[in-house]
Amino acid sequence: MTPLATTALPPGEAVGPLLRGMAVLRELARGDGRAAVGDLVRATGLARSTVDRVISTLERVGYLRTDGREAVLAPPLMELGNAYLAASRLPELLGPLADRLADGLDESVSLAVPDRDGVRFVHQATRRRRMSLAFRIGDLLPAERGAPGALFAADWSVPDWQRWRQRRRADPADTGFPALPPGRTDGAATFEARTREAAEAGWSLDDQLIGPGLVALAAPVPDAAGRPVCAVTVVSHTSRHSAASLLGAVLPELRRTVAAMRHTLADPPAPADAGSDRSAVAWSRASKQELGPEFVESLARGLAVLGAFGRAQSALPLTAVAEATGMARATVRRALITLQHLEYLEVDGRLFRPTPRVLELGFAHLSGLTLPQIAEPHLKALVEQVHDSASMAVLDGGDILYVARVPTVRIMTVTITVGTRFPAYATALGRVLLAGLPAVERAEQVARADLTALTPHTVTDPARLAALLEQAVRDRYALVDEELESGLRSIAVPVHDRDGRVVAAVNVSMHASRRTARQAREDLLPPMREAAARIENDLHIAARYTAPPVA
Repeated sequence: MTPLATTALPPGEAVGPLLRGMAVLRELARGDGRAAVGDLVRATGLARSTVDRVISTLERVGYLRTDGREAVLAPPLMELGNAYLAASRLPELLGPLADRLADGLDESVSLAVPDRDGVRFVHQATRRRRMSLAFRIGDLLPAERGAPGALFAADWSVPDWQRWRQRRRADPADTGFPALPPGRTDGAATFEARTREAAEAGWSLDDQLIGPGLVALAAPVPDAAGRPVCAVTVVSHTSRHSAASLLGAVLPELRRTVAAMRHTLADPPAPADAGSDRSAVAWSRASKQELGPEFVESLARGLAVLGAFGRAQSALPLTAVAEATGMARATVRRALITLQHLEYLEVDGRLFRPTPRVLELGFAHLSGLTLPQIAEPHLKALVEQVHDSASMAVLDGGDILYVARVPTVRIMTVTITVGTRFPAYATALGRVLLAGLPAVERAEQVARADLTALTPHTVTDPARLAALLEQAVRDRYALVDEELESGLRSIAVPVHDRDGRVVAAVNVSMHASRRTARQAREDLLPPMREAAARIENDLHIAARYTAPPVA
């Protein structure tokens, strides 16, 4: 059961293909982000041909990829969740204050928003100590399980409480909340009493309701009208605090943080305008011409309408959405009506804004991907194109550490797996990573390196190595010939984060007899740079509000 599924009939002006496409996306996002096409057909009740066309369209948009008979969510889908987070401005405005509170208390801190009778996380500042449970941005919890829900329920209307009771009767085991551990349904019996207490106290305490060993204290951040915009929650472990001791230790600082957040919301800086995407229409038409009936143009345009909210103001009128996307007003109007029916948008007068429900579209699952997991599909595609092994590595001190690898069946004298380390100075990957360092740090790395000759070709002169690194900066690649292992040739290119820093490198390695150095440059650099650009695109989308681990 999906906790927030709308049961109302769609309005007459709703876009049918958009309704069906979002149904496939929702079902795909319910599990671990992948599903067999046949399972999607059964779960949605749609015809196989319809699901195939939806998948073809979503793959073209970049929101999923196919792996054999399965459809798999892809990081660009996070654009939709990013649109909600950007429009809400909560991570941008309040995230730094939550991070500062976490640093000061040395406890995990989260921001959560109400999502009908649930609570959805929009920011996490986690401490490194091990917790029995860890939630991600986008995860949804039932309101009765945890501290923030009682704060939000204090503002519920009679229909809100009726909806909550109906959901409890229909799903007493909380199966519609996959982020929760199975087999626990605590909190419902005392929820109404805890809501009254939270309304009186102005804070809410969770004594192991979310999970064993976890205690939490939450306080609401109200808007100018006094309604809770979000809740700030401090989470600790029972090995550090009881519920009572957490209240005494944390409440004063939590209240100061809430006051600072309220002040920030009352006088926020103007949002940055990220411009428009008027290419959406031309791209959609070109895709339709290329794929024919396998591309559902109205679905792609509806997704572009939803994504437009991450590019400008927090709420937009119809005319502004049409301007941002380059679409006709009538097309945009029907898409907005459809998305409002699905509860991905809400309307206030003439203004539309995205709701937290947008985060249900795979954001939590995709936000948990590491950089190697983001890179792996692109490395596989690169290997299929060049027919040689490809890898990704990061810099770890004076070594490179392999974090992803897609080998070919060709026999190499050197064995490389994920976790393998080599000295950075003697590898193409290492030289690209060293070249990406600030000049002073790069010089320090060269000065510290033990430049041992690994083969007769290894560069061991510091001045020569420094010159090669400077060349790698200019060329944006490095090629190393038989310096790590006799007969092994490798070429590497950098991978940059959102701030332009080199965070990883991708290489293709081969036996020297396969290609000359010139052939390696001519044949491999273009597809390698394309693969790196695709990895960077996915990384930049994924890292807008999350921090994908690099290893």
